[in-house]
Amino acid sequence: MYSWSSLLEEAQKHITGDDVSAYFSFLMEKKKEFLHSLSEKTGRNTILYFSAFLHKRSIDAEINDSDINALMECVHGLDKSKGLDLILHTPGGNLAATEQIIYYLKSFFNNDIRAIIPQMAMSAGSMIAVSCNEIIMGRQSCLGPFDPQMNGVACQNVIEEFRRAVRDIEEHPASLGLWQTIISKLTPTFIEQCEQADKLAEELTSSILEGKSDSAQKSIKKAFTKNSDSKTHARHINRDKCKASGLNILDLEVDQEMQDLVLGIHHCCMILGETSPLQKIVENQNGKGIMKQVSNLNNTHK
Repeated sequence: MYSWSSLLEEAQKHITGDDVSAYFSFLMEKKKEFLHSLSEKTGRNTILYFSAFLHKRSIDAEINDSDINALMECVHGLDKSKGLDLILHTPGGNLAATEQIIYYLKSFFNNDIRAIIPQMAMSAGSMIAVSCNEIIMGRQSCLGPFDPQMNGVACQNVIEEFRRAVRDIEEHPASLGLWQTIISKLTPTFIEQCEQADKLAEELTSSILEGKSDSAQKSIKKAFTKNSDSKTHARHINRDKCKASGLNILDLEVDQEMQDLVLGIHHCCMILGETSPLQKIVENQNGKGIMKQVSNLNNTHK
């Protein structure tokens, strides 16, 4: 199995003086090779959705509407009857874009989609994973809560704090001055926006869980959508907790060859994300897709 360090060591052998082009070419080709081999092994289509968000912070590293174009490029020409394995590493992003991505992929592949999580799929990325029939996770893998955020603030916290203020003022009128100071810091319509975002998240969650039993839906919603349960939006929900919530989780370690290929892909991407301008990769098993770089607005088609 290629580890992160062994891949990096092998790639560094291709550096000649100040010329690092062969270094990056090696990693890109190994990633492509691993993707193709994984698809050959499973007999399924494979799409990699990788964000270098752990190394670069920007809006383009998040899920957004431009990802639809990248996914359209990836699915073009694929045999949809083979289903899809979607490798996800993402911090999440725009909820409306996420809804469209889920609809697009599920309609194209007739709902036959497995999510593979080599490390992290957080927030809206977690929502995409939960919408899939199965989720393949390793011991190191995690999902995250998808309670909606507004300007970096948990919407459910804003709503609950406002309701608490109303109750406190009704019961203790002397607290009005304190709550006025707190509430006055909120911009007009902010609470309404938070309520609408929370309703949208609830609506989308109910949609992606359609078909599951009432008890499973309740358990999954409690684990992933209730801020009171997760406590923080950055909470890492590990594989055992995902299983306990009622999700259909498969262990990556069960198949050693598959684990080696998935982690090989992930290690290549992580090294590229850390040592190059690469910000996002959306690519299928045939090497077709779109890469984004942080240094400019140019996208690279392959």
